[in-house]
Amino acid sequence: MRNNILHIGAGELSYEIRGIVSIANKLEKLGANIRWENIGDPVAKGELIPEWIKSIIQNLAQQNCTYGYCPTKGVEETREYIAQLNNQRKGAQISPEDIIFFNGLGDAITKVYGLLRREARVIGPSPAYSTHSSAEASHAGLSAITYNLKPENNWYPDMEDLANKIKYNNTISGILIINPDNPTGAVYPKEILENMIHLAKKYDLFVICDEIYQNIVYNQKQMIPLATIIDEVCAISLKGISKEIPWPGARCGWIEIYNSGKDQNFDQYIESILNAKMVEVCSTTLPQKAIPKIMKHPHYQNYLQKKNCFYEQASNLAYEILSPLDDLIIINKTNGAFYMSIVFRKNVLNDKQRLPIKNKEIERVIEELIHNVPLDKRFVYYLLASEGICVVPLSSFCCDLKGFRVTLLEKDLQTFRNTFETIKRCIQTYTSSV
Repeated sequence: MRNNILHIGAGELSYEIRGIVSIANKLEKLGANIRWENIGDPVAKGELIPEWIKSIIQNLAQQNCTYGYCPTKGVEETREYIAQLNNQRKGAQISPEDIIFFNGLGDAITKVYGLLRREARVIGPSPAYSTHSSAEASHAGLSAITYNLKPENNWYPDMEDLANKIKYNNTISGILIINPDNPTGAVYPKEILENMIHLAKKYDLFVICDEIYQNIVYNQKQMIPLATIIDEVCAISLKGISKEIPWPGARCGWIEIYNSGKDQNFDQYIESILNAKMVEVCSTTLPQKAIPKIMKHPHYQNYLQKKNCFYEQASNLAYEILSPLDDLIIINKTNGAFYMSIVFRKNVLNDKQRLPIKNKEIERVIEELIHNVPLDKRFVYYLLASEGICVVPLSSFCCDLKGFRVTLLEKDLQTFRNTFETIKRCIQTYTSSV
């Protein structure tokens, strides 16, 4: 090229959750039977959309208005409904003007980070959800800045680590919280969240909180909404319909802005996000119009309750199967979202271990991939080649820990049990192979 056209942060964009699919597809063509445990799509894992939800969408599709543009911020009656929901509880109150819709949270996340001043950094959790860490690192053209989540303590944030990194890095301008967390499934206690807000207030930072899994909580845990504890701190909450309805193909998410009007710089930043959305005109109309109709439907709360009962059962079953391997792994019972992250204990993995692979062509492919990769990725490749189970290495979540993330989405409990029993057996076989 005449000039270098590559963005300074292009090298920071990675998404192993989908990246491993190309490897799995290659093995599938060679005869592997793949069990897809890498991506959080309930529909792909067999969740059936209730007929009453389909009926709402079908009826809306018959209305001419759903085929046109909507206001840039989003459908007005939907934003009014969401603001009403928020304002029913104590805490930060919002108006419909404090809500902006996007074509999925991926779109929102790209703009939230992409429109920050390049020198302004947002510190996020590690293990990190790749969409956040990649977008933040890409905007800065530098590696992501993270605070540690501790598997030895229910995957709760290491508050000392977070406080020190904020104190000694003046470029940090915001804190990212993911609650319930992806990839760990942790649900944070109120005390921890309040301590994080205290740090934001002390150092005059803003907060981004990804609450996409706010209604997927179980095992008697309670999700504390950011709005109820944010106090006077400027903040953005990210929400959407892709997980709980679930309707990931709608690409429909939104941000809620807390404490607008309290800081001129923050307000100008939010205005830039709105202006960027205005350039696109607006987000898709039909799913926005469906939100109040679905959430106000008399079956909706019972529908959520049944889903959470299933995830609780799956979480407990996975924990029951894998927890006897305490000498090899660190495992926590998940309490929110539908993921589980398993960490190998120190010095358990090495570059000589392997699993038996019956298909020689598949074995040749894997043997070419395992050189100079993180040890957990090596295990993930062997698990994929040996048993067809596709999970994601924890090291690809901007993390020094070695392990893997698996979903809790499989609806057939016998298949689910078989998958986790197979993972258990593979961990035992792999770690004892040398």
